[in-house]
Amino acid sequence: MGSIYKEYFNTEKIREHYNYTKEGSESSPTTSRWVVSILIVVLCCFIVLENLLVLISVCRNKKFHSAMYIFIGNLAFSDLLAGLAFMANILLSGATTFNLTPVQWFVREGTAFATLAASVFSLLAIAIERHVAITKVKVYSSDKNCRMVLLIGACWVIAAAIGSLPIMGWNCMSDLRDCSTVLPLYSKRYVLFVITIFTLILLTIVGLYSRIYCIVRSSHAEIATAQTLALLKTVTIVLGAFIVCWLPAFIILLMDASCPVRACRILYKANYFFAFATLNSAANPPKWGGGDTSFLPCRRRRCVAGSQASLLAEPDAGPDVHPPRSGSPRLGDLGAVP
Repeated sequence: MGSIYKEYFNTEKIREHYNYTKEGSESSPTTSRWVVSILIVVLCCFIVLENLLVLISVCRNKKFHSAMYIFIGNLAFSDLLAGLAFMANILLSGATTFNLTPVQWFVREGTAFATLAASVFSLLAIAIERHVAITKVKVYSSDKNCRMVLLIGACWVIAAAIGSLPIMGWNCMSDLRDCSTVLPLYSKRYVLFVITIFTLILLTIVGLYSRIYCIVRSSHAEIATAQTLALLKTVTIVLGAFIVCWLPAFIILLMDASCPVRACRILYKANYFFAFATLNSAANPPKWGGGDTSFLPCRRRRCVAGSQASLLAEPDAGPDVHPPRSGSPRLGDLGAVP
């Protein structure tokens, strides 16, 4: 094991692995690749700016200093870091890759993996929070801050753990036959592990929102009519955007884990699919945007980015429109579903 870590500072290892998996294709970037790289950097700048404005809105407006908006702020922070990490990844790719040591390469790729994972885990945390808020009336009490800290902390701890596994030893430095084509120093087993984790997250989010939808449908008729439509719209946007953005990258990673070395040429274009997946980070703020004009761009107060007020309102933020019957979910709980 010690000999493997010694290789972490051997720049020739990068060239060896890329020549084995990609025939050195990284060393000869084409004009089209330069154009695409510039477009991706511009997209990443937009992601960073967009989510930075969301964070500024959450921090400066006391109206948004509640648990649900803090979850949205955490999502924005993870998306902002994902944009920065992917931008750095693009700027350090191509011919620059061969000037990196393996440890620098692991940091470059691991940071991108960790921040994108944090963004996905943040979506899961929001789904968990909304499910708890609906199934437990008056859940926002002394345990509110504790649950919020635990969920947000778990997002970052698990994401950091996933991103750091390769640099900690789960890589193919000592076994070229186990190397990924998309990420030549990563083990194919690690790639398959990441796909499995992300798939389970998606299924969990679908399950949580499906249960929330069923609870809304079965609630008091006066509440369910408007809330069901709003919930259905939001869930469709959230899950639809997630699936559309990430499905191509999932397919590429599945192909990477199953294809023999140099057998699937499309894997050499994997960066484009990951760039498309990054669009999810750009789409997150608009997905929460809607009726709350104080959380949308406005000229006078320069408030930015979005959260749908009717769906993100805290359960205890104001009076119910219709007094709920005994045992029925409160309107605020039903409305707090991003």
